[in-house]
Amino acid sequence: MSDYNFSRRKFLAGAATVGAAGAMGIGTLSSCSGGGSSSSGEYDWMQREYKYPPLLDEVPAGTVLKAGVVGCGGRGTGAALNFLEAGGSTVQVTALADVFKDRLDSCAEKIKTETGQEVPAENCFLGFDAYEKVLDSGVDIVILATPPKFRPQQFEAAVKARKHVFMEKPIAVDPVGIRQVLAAAKMADAAGLKVVTGTQRRHQHKYINVYKELSNNAIGKLTTAEVYWNGGQLWYRNSKPEWSEMEWMIRDWVNWCWLSGDHIVEQHVHNIDVANWFFGKHPIKALGFGSRQRRPTGDQYDNFAVRYELDDGRQVLSTCRQINGCTNAVNEVMHGTKGKAFTSQGGTATITDLQGNTLFSDEDHATSPYVQEHKDLITCIRQDIPFNEAEETANSVMVAIMGRVSAYTGKEVTWEEMMNSDMKLGPDTFIMGDIGYMETASVPVPGTLES
Repeated sequence: MSDYNFSRRKFLAGAATVGAAGAMGIGTLSSCSGGGSSSSGEYDWMQREYKYPPLLDEVPAGTVLKAGVVGCGGRGTGAALNFLEAGGSTVQVTALADVFKDRLDSCAEKIKTETGQEVPAENCFLGFDAYEKVLDSGVDIVILATPPKFRPQQFEAAVKARKHVFMEKPIAVDPVGIRQVLAAAKMADAAGLKVVTGTQRRHQHKYINVYKELSNNAIGKLTTAEVYWNGGQLWYRNSKPEWSEMEWMIRDWVNWCWLSGDHIVEQHVHNIDVANWFFGKHPIKALGFGSRQRRPTGDQYDNFAVRYELDDGRQVLSTCRQINGCTNAVNEVMHGTKGKAFTSQGGTATITDLQGNTLFSDEDHATSPYVQEHKDLITCIRQDIPFNEAEETANSVMVAIMGRVSAYTGKEVTWEEMMNSDMKLGPDTFIMGDIGYMETASVPVPGTLES
């Protein structure tokens, strides 16, 4: 089993994996959507094109699309309901999978209560391999909402089964998983499959409108970004005597790094993804720190602060926190040579000049972005519009992983090092029992690892 009792040398010792990844058809990993700067050092917005789905208020007519849900907890159930709201009578949820029967039953009951649709009992599957049965059940789309550790394997299987995919972010927790997603994303493109990844800000009207304004030189050249997810404590589950070690960790998954990637990956990736999107490239190195102060379960940190640097020297300043009783901020600020832009999931998006005068503002659209992303997926399937967000999201998740590893080790970490790393978190096999993970699990202490 892998854990965080590693040296810097150990987690960077994976150069051979680049060759293996290349053999899978990824190409040069270090340049995946990295976007180098122009020879003048100025980034030209016109060098890139962001392809939006149609953002329709109503999905186009078509044959009924059947979806299967893998992972029936709160987010999986929510995604299923969002999908059904997006497509109305033209879509169905016809199969469910989870490792816990109570989750499976709860999801089926909520779907029936809130939409009137009933998932056939024979299409409700239990176990770590239940996703395979969903893929064989005749669905057109699979909704992947298990803990992120399981997502790369399930995404690859869905693509090989020729299913369109909605998968929640983050799409992996370690570099090995990232490379698996990137390879599967290439296969999805070749098969004409549509993939949406739960980064709903890219499907939110006001974010897209701000992006368009910035691309029209509203604040000049982007110079720096600030990205924040500073909020309160997330939920947790205390162990129960009747639960095995594996059952407890999965039920408490947002607090275990091998399952969630830590909250810089699981949650803060939303804000990091906005910076990548607006800059049109990802950072190439990170230097960060963090700490654990109040978390009652798991092995994760409570807070992170990371300075990311792009290949042209521009910086992204990132902080995230999950501690109650503190001042909160969940937003992004883009600084330019002529002004700045402010975006957040809720509230008003604004663009101001250097004197603070408002140049542009936009409110939330009537359609929730959690529903819009499913409308976009359905639309792209029915109109056969090429759309695959997996690679962009993989890049954003890798940036978050880069920041996590820097904070855990206290060392500067580069994109190349992480893309070449053989880090693979968690146990090698999955059984619903006591797996001995607790014997070696520990909270990382920066500055104590071998350099």
